[in-house]
Amino acid sequence: MIAGPAAIEWNPVSKLQLAPAICFDIIEIMKSQPAVTALGALASEPRLAVFRLLVRRGPRGFTPSDLAERIAIPAPTLSFHLRELLRANLVVCRRESRNLYYSPDFDRMKDLMAFLTDNCCSLADEACDTGCEPSAEAPQRKRA
Repeated sequence: MIAGPAAIEWNPVSKLQLAPAICFDIIEIMKSQPAVTALGALASEPRLAVFRLLVRRGPRGFTPSDLAERIAIPAPTLSFHLRELLRANLVVCRRESRNLYYSPDFDRMKDLMAFLTDNCCSLADEACDTGCEPSAEAPQRKRA
């Protein structure tokens, strides 16, 4: 630490409070590492199923027991998957009396979608329409 009035103390609490701002650059587009974390969390079939069910439910969310019943995942396994989705900031958890409710973080989901579609068609020879439909001359890919 530097002595004198110019001394700056390291405060771990202030670092934690600033952490969410690190995820975005000046124009508020998500950076690569948080996107990789979020996509990695969704790269599991059970976690993707949980997340999609939560998205369908909306902001009200589900309790872990409701989720386990609907998806037929054992409680300890579901707990692991929910923890990974929480770590990736894709879901939020709130307490109502004795129950925990998990719901999607819609802002984070929208940020991830914006990151994935940022500069869409910017390297194309011609502009795409608002639906980003390929032109008639473009070869069509088969969907799996």
